Amino acid sequence: MSNLLGPIRQLGIVVDDIEAGMKHWSEVMGVGPWYYNPRVPIVDYTYDGVSYEPHNSVALANSGAMQVELIQTRNDVPSMYRDFKEKGLRGLQHVAFWTVDFDADLAMMQERGFTVKMSGCVGQNGRFVYFAEEHHPGTCIELSEVMGPKGRMFDMIRAASEGWSGSDPIRPFPDLSTL
Repeated sequence: MSNLLGPIRQLGIVVDDIEAGMKHWSEVMGVGPWYYNPRVPIVDYTYDGVSYEPHNSVALANSGAMQVELIQTRNDVPSMYRDFKEKGLRGLQHVAFWTVDFDADLAMMQERGFTVKMSGCVGQNGRFVYFAEEHHPGTCIELSEVMGPKGRMFDMIRAASEGWSGSDPIRPFPDLSTL
């Protein structure tokens, strides 16, 4: 376990073709089921402090306690995903730590010298930040708030992976407003 923010909870993987990625991870790696959102509803998104409207597709599944996130950018809005791809990289772009005390953990990271490069919010209590510092080519740290609907969705995804038979490998994201 990391002594920074607890265990790493998610591996964020940038792909060119998210459908092919879900197929590979479910059929070859045996990871699933995948919860797919073709357009993640990100609000208050900023990159270097400037607001944009990103269009990203995301798929989430668990392998044990570890969540795997596949990310495909669908527009050319500035993002750390786009930066990663412009470097010619694909694969592991970030590791995420999950928090239920977002403000305190963000302040602690900033006190340690980490700089917010990208931020936004998905649903209620779903804030996230990506830090600018990279500790090997392209890979950075995300701090992700996991309370409320987003936290319940992550619990549901993990539970669905336990004993998954391989059936129904791609499923729609649940409506966060109902969780």
